[in-house]
Amino acid sequence: MRKKIIEKNLTKALLYDGRLEKALFDYELAEHVDEYLLSKKQDKDKYFFAVTEHTNDIAMLLIDENDVVLINETARQRLQTLWRDAYTGNMKKLIPDIAKELDAGFLYTAGVKEVENL
Repeated sequence: MRKKIIEKNLTKALLYDGRLEKALFDYELAEHVDEYLLSKKQDKDKYFFAVTEHTNDIAMLLIDENDVVLINETARQRLQTLWRDAYTGNMKKLIPDIAKELDAGFLYTAGVKEVENL
């Protein structure tokens, strides 16, 4: 049941421009920024994002290709720009996995590589 609630909150926040909470970012994501930057570099990711949820609030971060850390609405907007028309479809595919990780008590993290069109 909790997973479905998390999915609903993620959908609202990530697909319908719902509110993202700065206090939650500060509490759960900010302390991991250095390790996320290191992971991005080690894995040679183009960019990296993380999402968390707590008591129906959502927060996210995105580290862009220049290692600039963006949070919440700014992170969501940048990811929308990066993924362009694929954003909605990608999020619809990812939200169940994100909810599963969050429901299990983990932060959701993903490094993203860019593939050249053939």
